[in-house]
Amino acid sequence: MMPKECDGPGVRMGILEPRQMTGDCFFSSGQGICSGFQFVEMSSRKLKSNNLKHSECLSQVQRILRERFCHQSLHSNLFGVQVQYKHLIELLKRTAIYGESNSVLIIGPRGSGKTMLINHALKELMEVEEVSENVLQVHLNGLLQINDNIALKEITRQLNLENVVGDKVFGSFAENLSFLLEALKKGDRTSSCPVIFILDEFDLFAHHKNQTLLYNLFDISQSAQTPVAVVGLTCRLDILELLEKRVKSRFSHRQIHLMNSFGFPQYLKIFKEQLSLPAEFPDKLFAEKWNENVQCLSEDRSVREVLQKHFNVSKNLRSLHMLLMLALNRVTSSHPFMTAADLMEANQLCSMDSKANIVHGLSVLEICLIIAMKHLNDIYEEEPFNFQMVYNEFQKFVQRKAHSVYNFEKPVVMKAFEHLQQLELIRPMERTSVNAQREYQLMKLLLDNTQIMNALQKYPNCPTDVRQWATSSLSWL
Repeated sequence: MMPKECDGPGVRMGILEPRQMTGDCFFSSGQGICSGFQFVEMSSRKLKSNNLKHSECLSQVQRILRERFCHQSLHSNLFGVQVQYKHLIELLKRTAIYGESNSVLIIGPRGSGKTMLINHALKELMEVEEVSENVLQVHLNGLLQINDNIALKEITRQLNLENVVGDKVFGSFAENLSFLLEALKKGDRTSSCPVIFILDEFDLFAHHKNQTLLYNLFDISQSAQTPVAVVGLTCRLDILELLEKRVKSRFSHRQIHLMNSFGFPQYLKIFKEQLSLPAEFPDKLFAEKWNENVQCLSEDRSVREVLQKHFNVSKNLRSLHMLLMLALNRVTSSHPFMTAADLMEANQLCSMDSKANIVHGLSVLEICLIIAMKHLNDIYEEEPFNFQMVYNEFQKFVQRKAHSVYNFEKPVVMKAFEHLQQLELIRPMERTSVNAQREYQLMKLLLDNTQIMNALQKYPNCPTDVRQWATSSLSWL
């Protein structure tokens, strides 16, 4: 007897019909079920591996962009400072290659790219083979090296000359510095190791006693000694006024100014470049999709409005990086691409008023005291007030409304008033003396009317009476 074949209708909804439950047929149908299970299992494995690959891509995106936003990666481009960059790199090459001493100041507001400019220049300089083996760098910061002795120890450490100095005793700062530089000489002037000094927060070094460090560095840069380049970074435009006459006379008066002079189209271009993934990203397909999404974002009207507001407030690239970082935090496996909504929410977080946020967490009594201060400011035209005046104003509101719920004892109100001072929502006009009565100490409110009203709108369960009192133009007279 020939074995009966399993035809199509024999399997309905995954259940074999009884007429086909012969041995051969059951076996062949079982193979079909097994192969079906294998197919489902393979599909789930493939989906799982795709998800894993997707997650790995996103973690790499997070790492690359966070490094770019937080650490000012040297792979990023310079924006609008090409002329200044060319000037600086020429000066440094003259010192590093030809042994010519120079001094220069890089001046610009915070976040204008001073550190990025010098780091890019040093990176390019160190890529020259004859320079990389010969040039030494010394990085000093006015916030860390608060006097000349600490600065000298740091110079010794960075030049790896601790063993050379040993226990030697020097008569003066200049003698010590000269000895350090002498130790770097290989022979004549042309074969000495050039040293590049980078002085961050340069204006703080000008406050050192007698400006000894600056005097000696500039003096060496003007003389035929070891070739040195002194690069100062500062945000003060009046920096030359801080220098003593003898220091100023030895400075070359070269200045490089960074002023963030680019317009909004360039700002938009920076936005795209900062968010785009590099060409060497491992997953080319994902990088292409990501960059297409960034291009769409830059053309989105709502995104352009957010960037325009940000640009009008500050051209500082750090603030742009903060905005992008907050938006990047919302990118996850379930939400793999940045959207306009992410940027709008990030903008709200950036522009959030910290003092208004503090008001949201205050008690009703403390809110009432702030409203009383607001009315006092309106009546007396921003004149200082004391606790007694605020308490009297609050009592008028309590008597007017005749609510026992707002009727607090004076010591309790005083405690709430002191809490507002601790939160720095109010501050004393003068230093507190031991004998002065706290009730009569003059205070000033550190919130304006707009901040108070905006905070009240968002205050959870704010009583209607209190809100009406805040909106009334005149106090309860």
